[in-house]
Amino acid sequence: MRRHLLATVACGVTISGSTIVAAVVLAHVVAAIIVDPGSATGHGAALVALSALWILRAAAQWLQGRLSQHGATEVIGELSSQVLRSVTATPPRQLAADRDAAAAVVTRGLDGLRPYFTSYLPAVVQAAVLTPVAVVVMACYDLQAAGIVVIALPLIPIFMVLIGLLTAERSAASLAAMTTLQARLLDLVAGIPTLRAVGRAAGSVQRITELAAAHRRSAMATLRIAFLSSLVLELLATLGVALVAVSVGLRLVYGEMTLAAGLTALLLAPEVFWPLRRVGAAFHAAQDGKTAAEEAFRLCRAHPPTGGGTRVPSSAPTIELDGLGPLIGPGRVTVLTGPNGAGKSTALQAILGLAELPAGSVRVDGTEVADLDLAAWWRTIAWLPHRPVLIPGTVRENLQLLGPMADLDRACRDAGFDEVIDDLPDGLDTRIGRTGVGLSLGQRQRLGLARALGSPARVLLLDEPTAHLDAALERRVLQAVRARAAAGATVVVVGHRDPVLGIGDEVITIGATHVSS
Repeated sequence: MRRHLLATVACGVTISGSTIVAAVVLAHVVAAIIVDPGSATGHGAALVALSALWILRAAAQWLQGRLSQHGATEVIGELSSQVLRSVTATPPRQLAADRDAAAAVVTRGLDGLRPYFTSYLPAVVQAAVLTPVAVVVMACYDLQAAGIVVIALPLIPIFMVLIGLLTAERSAASLAAMTTLQARLLDLVAGIPTLRAVGRAAGSVQRITELAAAHRRSAMATLRIAFLSSLVLELLATLGVALVAVSVGLRLVYGEMTLAAGLTALLLAPEVFWPLRRVGAAFHAAQDGKTAAEEAFRLCRAHPPTGGGTRVPSSAPTIELDGLGPLIGPGRVTVLTGPNGAGKSTALQAILGLAELPAGSVRVDGTEVADLDLAAWWRTIAWLPHRPVLIPGTVRENLQLLGPMADLDRACRDAGFDEVIDDLPDGLDTRIGRTGVGLSLGQRQRLGLARALGSPARVLLLDEPTAHLDAALERRVLQAVRARAAAGATVVVVGHRDPVLGIGDEVITIGATHVSS
């Protein structure tokens, strides 16, 4: 944003300079014509200069707006990316805690930064440049009018601070309300398929209506404060200009000043108050964005980026879990079993570098996971979590999410997904929704299995891979898992059932001391 801010300052200086010079030129031209109407034809050069100044001001304002829009777009995009990278790189449990706040900030909150860059910052620059220069120039022509302005001017910042304190609290409350309402609405919409299945979908309409009404009331309360704050600032600025006008008018009547000086003071008086009025008007809209930006920075600080290591694992990595048994090497299937909550899924996340073991650490080829280049490490892994991650798009796009498959048909057959494809209306081009809406639970499991088994990854982490599958299909899947290990892959499987335990070259019971080979 620095180069855009510098460009904005340059444009602000140009706008301020052209505004002040144009006011002085216009005042002298008008005064000369009024005093001597016969001299109207002798001001051609001044009128040309005045037109050039107005054109320059309009061009500088257009350029300032354009640069501000570009800068706002870049900053919002970069900050959104930072939040997404920071939050999504955290362990799933921590991600669930901040999911709603991150979703509100990225989808809605940071858009409020656009008025901050396009309106508030340019107005601050204008106020910092135009207001003091205009007061100085006014003092050169009319010291009394400048004194009135200097007395009236501090009232605007005082009221701006008072209103800003109220606005800041309201903006924080509005963001919190929006986050809560959005989270409830998303949870409700996500649960509609379940509600339809049990015949309770009709009741959700009333709840959605109530949430929409609550969000509308929150938005209207915020707008009410914005309109009232603008009204107060406009009233103060109007009174300040009126005092200058009354003073100039009385002294012109009694001949205590020249017409050119009086007109100059009258033309410059609004320019003194205008930047501060603009700052006040833009402050509220900017405050929403600043509140969202503070929340974004909080999320980034709470989830510092990981993956600072530079070491790259080998093409056939060995994995060591401290205190949990022998090395996990290529060409073998290692099964993690144990009671629910013992930490089996956490062990898989620790191998990924997304979590830490309760005791000990994870080493890959003798190197701590924290010292690995995580991006390079993840490219060698196909991870099937307990609930496969599916994105909105076609079935083909979801199958190739981990990369192009060398043999897509075989992967689908191994996972039993070929039967599902035959029943889909458009085959692989059938579109599914978020989290796999359009597919049953078992079909989603098969899709995730096909994606993992068909990927070129050298490490397979499979969490309950045969859940929701019948016995015949379970045998087929486990044979495919054994085949991947026989081909040289490092395979780690979480499971409880005897068929899953039966394919393990090593079976590690987490939460106990039993390790069998």
